Amino acid sequence: MPRGTASTRFPAGSDDLLTEPLTGTIDPENFTPRLIALLSNALVWRESHELRRRFGLGTNDWRVISALAIRPGASATEVTDFIGVNKAVVSKSVTTLAARELITLVDGPRGSRPLYLTPAGVRMHDEMLPVSTNGQDIILEGMDPAHVAALNTLLRDMIDKVRVANADEAAELDEAPTPV
Repeated sequence: MPRGTASTRFPAGSDDLLTEPLTGTIDPENFTPRLIALLSNALVWRESHELRRRFGLGTNDWRVISALAIRPGASATEVTDFIGVNKAVVSKSVTTLAARELITLVDGPRGSRPLYLTPAGVRMHDEMLPVSTNGQDIILEGMDPAHVAALNTLLRDMIDKVRVANADEAAELDEAPTPV
């Protein structure tokens, strides 16, 4: 019989509901992917809230602007790969940023569409940059530069491992026999 408080009323036939924690679960205080996700979510929420409030743009828009500041002339596909998000996310941001005349798409070779920041986009980048770097300042405050370098090396190694695992899984799926 499911346990509950006096105010919890379970419907008839719910005798098999889980009402106690399972024993074979992750340790939420020491599960590294969870901790990384919590940190990322907190930083993204802070940044997104401030970017929307101040500029009417979100974190994904900032990521595209930042990517084009680093890699002028990148295509939407190249931006997608660089920032590691879904192509639809970049497409939506490109539409928003082009409508606000912060980026422009030009006709490139073989039908490509290189993206460039406009002068207004460069100014927007410079205004948005401190919002983004503030999150880094918060989490790295008081850390020794050598520890920051070691942390960044560990994070890049983790990212590489996930990319390799994803590529391996994709290759296995491509090689799997097609069901008849």
